[in-house]
Amino acid sequence: MRFSRAALLFVLPLACCLAQSKEDESKKALLNDPHYQFSKAELFLAEGNYAEALRYYKLAADQGSAEGLCGLGNMYRDGQGVAQDDKEAVRLYRLSAAKGWPPAQFNLGVMYDNGRGVPQDYAEAARWYKITADLDVADAEYNLGVLYASGKGVPQDYKEAARLYKRAAETRELKEAAFNLAVLYDNGQGIPQDYKEAARWYKVAADQGHQEAEFNLAVLYANGQGVAQDLQQAAHWYKLAAEQGQLEAQYNIGVFYAEGQGVPQDYKEAAHWYRLAAERGHRDAGFNLGGLYVTGRGLTADLEQAYKWLSIAAAKGDKDSAVALQRIAPKMTPQQIERAKIAAVAWKPCTSREECDARARQ
Repeated sequence: MRFSRAALLFVLPLACCLAQSKEDESKKALLNDPHYQFSKAELFLAEGNYAEALRYYKLAADQGSAEGLCGLGNMYRDGQGVAQDDKEAVRLYRLSAAKGWPPAQFNLGVMYDNGRGVPQDYAEAARWYKITADLDVADAEYNLGVLYASGKGVPQDYKEAARLYKRAAETRELKEAAFNLAVLYDNGQGIPQDYKEAARWYKVAADQGHQEAEFNLAVLYANGQGVAQDLQQAAHWYKLAAEQGQLEAQYNIGVFYAEGQGVPQDYKEAAHWYRLAAERGHRDAGFNLGGLYVTGRGLTADLEQAYKWLSIAAAKGDKDSAVALQRIAPKMTPQQIERAKIAAVAWKPCTSREECDARARQ
């Protein structure tokens, strides 16, 4: 059985300028009270009424409201109620950030990070992230951690990345931060290797549906690293990750069903998960699927299908598949072998979840 762990996941979320009130204050908003104008804009935005949201953000922004300027910047950034314009969004964020509004400062960091409305500049991104990270804004702590882990805009420093990820994960259990912190503990990057801590933080992220965390937690349970070995728990987490489309998890849960590890032995289920992974180009899954077609376990025996999948795996360099092809060829007619070869050459990995699922049902 072959296991692998996922790499760091670098995701850069965008912040919103948070609403301050849910009360209907239309009259006060029209009487030049920027706080109520902003609150009214946020209510309209939540309702999907972009035209009215834009109107009230402008009223607040025209009076120099930091919140209003940031909210208006978001409208331009996202093209809501107005033509999408990243440069105008950056201009508005700058005005808001100059007034000390943290969401605008964070959003400026994101714009520099992604090169939206400004030339990409990781050093500037890091500068703005640090301002808001020092205020315990979890998304800023996470994004700054990503820059330290990758060495973009700042010297690479896994220790600092771990510190920031931990703050973000503890502040509001940000799943991406929890996952990345777990990976650093898992690999011993910047901090002493600690499988127990890795398992702890993978669990925080996995409980929020993070598929890579689900997979990595399953690996720890399968190997008994940081947790007591528990194949039932490993199977549980593999299946959750597999159901979300995690490729290695689809293969591994197939192995568990085929071998009866952590779950009752079920070749039909094994064939299902092998097929999903094989259709996406997983070599070992293709080999195992070919083997099930040879023996007729979990599906109808079919030497042409077996030859097809073994040929695909062999073409990817799997020596066991090449040997298996030699063994089954004498049991097939030349016509069957030719059809199987043509099918193998014509095969292409599926490119969408829908396509993969449809093939697996065939």
